[in-house]
Amino acid sequence: MDTPGLTKVEEVAAHLGLPPGAFIKTLPIIVEGRGMVLVLLRGDHRLNEIKLRNGMKTDFRQASTEEIEDQLGPVGYLGPVDSGLPIIKDAALTGGSYVSGANKPNTHLKGIDPDRDFESYEMDVRTVEAGDVASGGGTIEIEPAIEIGNIFKLGTRYSEPLGATYLDEAGQERPIVMGSYGIGPARIVAAAIEQGADEQGIVWPASIAPWQAHLVSLAKAEDEERAAADRIYEELIASGVETLYDDRDAGPGEKLTDAELLGCPLRLVVGRRGLAEGIIEASERRSGDEHKLPVEEAAQRVAEMLRG
Repeated sequence: MDTPGLTKVEEVAAHLGLPPGAFIKTLPIIVEGRGMVLVLLRGDHRLNEIKLRNGMKTDFRQASTEEIEDQLGPVGYLGPVDSGLPIIKDAALTGGSYVSGANKPNTHLKGIDPDRDFESYEMDVRTVEAGDVASGGGTIEIEPAIEIGNIFKLGTRYSEPLGATYLDEAGQERPIVMGSYGIGPARIVAAAIEQGADEQGIVWPASIAPWQAHLVSLAKAEDEERAAADRIYEELIASGVETLYDDRDAGPGEKLTDAELLGCPLRLVVGRRGLAEGIIEASERRSGDEHKLPVEEAAQRVAEMLRG
């Protein structure tokens, strides 16, 4: 069948009016000690290199254009029929009628039956895709995830060489069956940040926040308002509130932006205008709710808010 200039599955599928799943995708690889091997997939599937490497129990690399043209045919028109090469067929490529390259320029073959037209070794090597049907009949959905803990069954791999044993009901000595159960604190932190962050930065859950409150002084070192901010900081610490104190000689915009970025549960702002009114401004990072707290009761009120 002539297919001049059509080298991609999608192009040939459109030309023939067939779905991509009706095609055989031929991927030549070079396996150390074995030479070139063909890996076959359905035209609408993608190779999972980890599955293939684990299944073969050896490493491989993609064949170069020169190697392919020398041993098989022109790139874009590759196929398994009469290839003379070892073939690994994906398990989803079941019997039927398929189209593949003919290993000749501008040519494809129709009506190929994988169970009839070539010998192959079957292996599950394709990447699972969203929308695939699981073995139980449900539809697969792909969701992002992060591993925060793991469980490993170690069996007797370590207990036997260590001589770690126990006595069973009959008093017979047997090796202990071991397991490993782990949780990663750093991964928990990463997951919490990833799940809770917004466009401004981190939004710490109160239970694992490095600080409960972020105190921002808008005054410079020589200003009278700085003394008030220093006093409030000491009162917060005395009240048991874990507090990050920003007393840098930086602009208000920079300090407030950094406070959003760091994402402590409660931001406290001490400024000239607020002190003139006898209050400090408190803002909840997650909800954005704002509160005006009397200066003299600020530490106590903050502690009560955090407990609540």
